[in-house]
Amino acid sequence: MISVWSDNTQLPRFPSLHGSTKTDVLVIGGGLAGILTAYMLKISGIDCILAEANTICSGITKNTTAKITAQHGAVYGKLIRQFGEEKAKMYLDANCTAVEKYRILCRDIDCSFEDMDSFVYSTESRKKLEDEADALRRLGMMSDITESHDLPFENFGALKMPHQAQFDPLRFVSAIAKELNILEHTFIREVRDNTAISDKGTIRAKSVVVATHFPFINKHGSYFLKMYQQRSYVTALENAPSIGGMYVDEAQKGPSLRNYGGLLLVGGGGHRTGKKGGAWHELESFSQKYYPEASEKYRWATQDCITLDNVPYIGQYSASTQNLYVATGFNKWGMTSSMVSAMILRDMLIGRDNPYREVFSPSRTMLRRQLPINAFESAINLLTPTAPRCPHLGCALKWNKNEHSWDCPCHGSRFTAEGKLIDNPSTGDMTKTGTPDN
Repeated sequence: MISVWSDNTQLPRFPSLHGSTKTDVLVIGGGLAGILTAYMLKISGIDCILAEANTICSGITKNTTAKITAQHGAVYGKLIRQFGEEKAKMYLDANCTAVEKYRILCRDIDCSFEDMDSFVYSTESRKKLEDEADALRRLGMMSDITESHDLPFENFGALKMPHQAQFDPLRFVSAIAKELNILEHTFIREVRDNTAISDKGTIRAKSVVVATHFPFINKHGSYFLKMYQQRSYVTALENAPSIGGMYVDEAQKGPSLRNYGGLLLVGGGGHRTGKKGGAWHELESFSQKYYPEASEKYRWATQDCITLDNVPYIGQYSASTQNLYVATGFNKWGMTSSMVSAMILRDMLIGRDNPYREVFSPSRTMLRRQLPINAFESAINLLTPTAPRCPHLGCALKWNKNEHSWDCPCHGSRFTAEGKLIDNPSTGDMTKTGTPDN
């Protein structure tokens, strides 16, 4: 199982930590968000070290579908209802700015960057598209509903957001990471008094940014209640037609689609990590029904952190922590969210105001409908008297027969059949005792 990006790109390699060192800013996590943050700090003249547990982009970033767009599904009507028009516009403007920042950076990088229109389609109701178009108009963006003849299934049209983009994320990272101060194979197990502790030494920093996909420091921020993780799946098809844009279902039930080279990338089959779902079987059925002449060249899976209100947590780790920052909860939209994170965190770390900071604050209200669902899932799996257990907070793990892994339905940690850690927030391998780690 390998993504099209991993198969076509050789990323630069970096040394490991040996002994003790110090820096102004330590960024923990070598995915796109961490690398962009380190890159922006470097060009701002800030001394920065990035520490990655494995190799850069070996986690979630290599398995993205790499859509660079401010159109995150039919989200803007919901944002207006939750936050009001002012903050909804902050979210829109932040992501539009992120798209333009990529456009500027990619001018001199060979990373298959393409201007591409983005579409939200509906198979249920045209009114849902009309309502979302009205929400965007209230926020100052005109968006038209088009007839979606390129989609192979019946639909009520699609809401178009023009001048978005798509690219190859690993080729992009390969270009911007070369001159950064990166330490690979440096697993940070805890942060204590602004000192990051790994098995190979320590890093003392004035400020620390946690960009580890799911934050691993449990005693601050309540991220174990504020987020859960979701698996989703991608198949890359040969001999499938071009669909002329990037498509996603407003109801989040149907497939997402985009082209790359001569391939059609079809995403879907998602489910909460540790639960059952359609997985690749759902994508196989879709492909056989609508693209019977196509054949699969690649397949891969990824994992996304879902927040209580579908807005990322970017900023101070918690209200009680000084000089500790976080970027997490990208809700399946990691490309623009990574860039927004880098812009906000860079400004916070150099003491500059950022116009988008407030809407992404990790200290905003937790009183959302998803909160009791997350708490219930945690309670049920904590009380389930089975082994093996997740070392993060002791939940019972579930066997994922599609990917042959042990998955945690509470917070999304994943382990190999032999118990080796695959995905965080756990910082250790699988146990049978459920003793929390950190």
